[in-house]
Amino acid sequence: MNRPRSSNGDEADRPNLNNLNANSIKDEKTPPSTTTTTTNNNTKANNTSAVITSKNKIAYGQYQIDLYFQALTAGKKPITTTDPNKLEQQAREAMSPQGFNYVFGGAGEQATMHANRLAFRQWKVIPRMLRDTLPRNLSVKLFGKTYDSPVLMAPIGVQSAYHPDAETGVAKACAALNVPFIYSTASSTPLEEIVAALEETDHPSPSPETEEPAPTANPTATAPAEGKETEEPKPSRWFQLYWPVDDDITASLLSRARVAGCEVLVVTLDTFTMAWRPLDLDTGFLPFAVGEGNALGFSDSVFRQKFSDKFSTGENEVQVEDNVIAASRYWAGEVFSGHAHKWEDLATLRKLWGDRPIVLKGVLSVEDAVLAARSGVDGIIVSNHGGRQLDGAVPSLEMLPEIVDAVGDRLTVLFDSGIRTGVDVLKALALGAKAVLVGRPVIYGLGIAGTEGAKHVLASLLADVDQSMGLLGVQTVGELNRSMLRKLSYGGDVKTSL
Repeated sequence: MNRPRSSNGDEADRPNLNNLNANSIKDEKTPPSTTTTTTNNNTKANNTSAVITSKNKIAYGQYQIDLYFQALTAGKKPITTTDPNKLEQQAREAMSPQGFNYVFGGAGEQATMHANRLAFRQWKVIPRMLRDTLPRNLSVKLFGKTYDSPVLMAPIGVQSAYHPDAETGVAKACAALNVPFIYSTASSTPLEEIVAALEETDHPSPSPETEEPAPTANPTATAPAEGKETEEPKPSRWFQLYWPVDDDITASLLSRARVAGCEVLVVTLDTFTMAWRPLDLDTGFLPFAVGEGNALGFSDSVFRQKFSDKFSTGENEVQVEDNVIAASRYWAGEVFSGHAHKWEDLATLRKLWGDRPIVLKGVLSVEDAVLAARSGVDGIIVSNHGGRQLDGAVPSLEMLPEIVDAVGDRLTVLFDSGIRTGVDVLKALALGAKAVLVGRPVIYGLGIAGTEGAKHVLASLLADVDQSMGLLGVQTVGELNRSMLRKLSYGGDVKTSL
C-alpha cells in the first residue's frame, strides 16, 4: 500500500520496524508444514514478512528483500543509510557534538582505531562456487547455549548521551533480533529497568494500521495446527563489569546481574583508568562526573549505603541524590580507580559469580590469553576497546589467529573492535573467533533514529552476514576457516570505514 511521504522525506518514507521480532522474518527454504504467513486486514503487517518457523530461526537475509520491497511498492527509504561508510557521517549530523564525539572518538591520534579497520582490509575472502547454501544456519554455540547468530551487542555505556531511548532502546532492538545484549556497568539506565521493559515487550501488540506484507519465499506455506503456538525465545542478556575496588560493591552488582537473568559475566580489563581522548578533553565532556552513566551504581543498595556512611554527619543523613557530584566521584573511584586488579583476584569473581561463564574482555597478547586459560575463566574477548584506550596498540584482528592457536582448545575466543560489515564478521569467524561483538554502528543507528535506528542497523548487519555467507559458498558458521582467506598488503589499500 502506497503511503504519502513527509515533507522532509524522512518519517513517512521509512520502514516501520515496530514489530520486527524473532517471528517477523521468514525462513528461506522452510518446509510448508513448518511455516505460516499471516495477512489480516485489521492489523498492520511487519515491514518484514510475518512468517513463523517451527524452530524460530530468523532468516536474517530476508531483511534485504524487505527493504527492496518497501522501496518499490511504498516508496519507503531505510530509516538510516545501509552504507557503513556513510553511517558515521549521518550520525554526526543527527547527534549532539558531545554525544557523537564520545562514541566516535578514540584515544590519542586514533591510530589504533584506524588500524582496526585497516587490519580487516588486509584479509580477503576466497569464495567457492556451485555449492548449495540454503537454508543457511548462522547459529553458534557459546558456553553450552545455542544463539541464533554469531553477533553480540558490545557493552557501551552512557547511551542516554546518544538518544533518549538509551540502553532500553538498544536492548529492545537486540531482543527483536535474538541478539544477546551486554549490559554495561556504565549504563545510564538501571539493569532492572531494562529487564522490566524487555518483559513488557516479549509479546508486542500489532500496529493498528494495515499494510500489505512482502511476498514470501514459500507461497504454499500453511499455518501450524490449531491450538499450537510457537514458543518465542527469551531475550538473552549478559553483564559487563567494570570491576570495583570494593568487594562488597562487586558482590552486590553481580548478585543483581544474576537475579536479572544475565547468562555470562564479561569483565573488562582495559578501562581501570581513563584514556587520553582529545575529542572529549577539548569539549570537557565527561558524563560520569555529573552523574550520567552511573545508574547502576546509584541504584545499588550497597553503594548507596556506603556513600551515605561516608558523607553523612551527625543527624544529617546524605543520600546520592543530595550530592550527585560527590556520589559520582565516589562511584568513579570504584570502577575507574586507576588500580588494576591482579590475576589472582579472579578467584573472588568466580566465588561471587558461581558456575556461570566468565569472559575476560581486552586480551591482546598470547601470554595473557594463556594466563586466562590457567585462571579458570571460560572465555576471552580479543579486543583493544575499539581503539578507545591505548593509542598505538596492535589491531585486535592481527592478534586473533595467534591467540586462537594458543588457547582456542581451552577457551571460547570471541572478537571485538572494528566490525562494520557482514564480511568483517565472516573474516573474524574464519580466523577462529566463535562470535563477534559490534558496537559503534548500532549506536550510530540509535543516535540517528532511536530504537528503530539501532534495530535497522543491527538487522542490516545480520542480513549482510547471511547474504555474504551464501556468496562465499558457506551454509553454516562452522564451515568458516582460514583456507577461505588470504592476507594481502596493498600500498594503496588504506581506505578505512570507521
